[in-house]
Amino acid sequence: MSWIQIKLDSTAEQAEHLEDSLLELGACAVTLQDACDQPLYEPELGTTPLWNQTRIIGLFDAATDMDSVVEALKASAADHFSAHRVEIVEDKDWEREWMVHFHPMKFGQRLWICPSWKDVPDPDGVNLMLDPGLAFGTGTHPTTALCLEWLESLNIENQLVVDYGCGSGILGIASLLLGASRFVGVDTDPQALEASTINAERNHISHDRFDVHYPDATPAIKADVMVANILAGPLTSLAPTLAELTRSGGHLALSGILAEQAEAVSEAYSEWFTMSPPVEKEGWVRLDGIRK
Repeated sequence: MSWIQIKLDSTAEQAEHLEDSLLELGACAVTLQDACDQPLYEPELGTTPLWNQTRIIGLFDAATDMDSVVEALKASAADHFSAHRVEIVEDKDWEREWMVHFHPMKFGQRLWICPSWKDVPDPDGVNLMLDPGLAFGTGTHPTTALCLEWLESLNIENQLVVDYGCGSGILGIASLLLGASRFVGVDTDPQALEASTINAERNHISHDRFDVHYPDATPAIKADVMVANILAGPLTSLAPTLAELTRSGGHLALSGILAEQAEAVSEAYSEWFTMSPPVEKEGWVRLDGIRK
């Protein structure tokens, strides 16, 4: 199927009105993008802030009369309607397009994250076959890479590893392939729990070693290794919970933290953990600690 799209630049205040107008005019989808590289970090709960300069993209069936759409936008949006651009969208197999750019990646001395549709580059390495599906976590983001490098550096033979916010299950699968005896993953997203289970099966991980739960169903465990790759705000509020789930002498790694947030997050955990200096990668940091 062919598509055509219209691009509009707007302010945050005008964006919602233009989005509604595009949908009313038959847009199959509307996308809002940052028009001037303005980061939005950890919005308040229940809010959806937009960028000061927001680009709005409305996607239409290629048979749509875009001249009529433009005229209708001008009439309904009035002062909100500004310069625009209409263009044909190239018809591609977008899933295959994404797969082309996902390549095997090495973490530490022996751990590889490999797309499930490609051959492993090192048959003698520790090879994790991954299809991320609907949930975050392929190893390409610096926060995930920091955690994978940390796990690979530890001696986790016969250890219980817990990942609070397990996403695609990549950290849990990696820990089991590196020698851990059992993994427990926790996440609020049912798609994450499903993706974790599917990825574990793809790596021939038995169900008795790989458990995933919603937070309120987390078993009463004491982790030898606790890892949480979320965001600074949730990590700070979870400090008592993660401390309770980690045994004395157990290892902790926290990621999803910006460099300027590291001190505050480390302070939140210092009551229960002896924290190490942050490890930084591309503006993100990992915080490590040992349970007191």
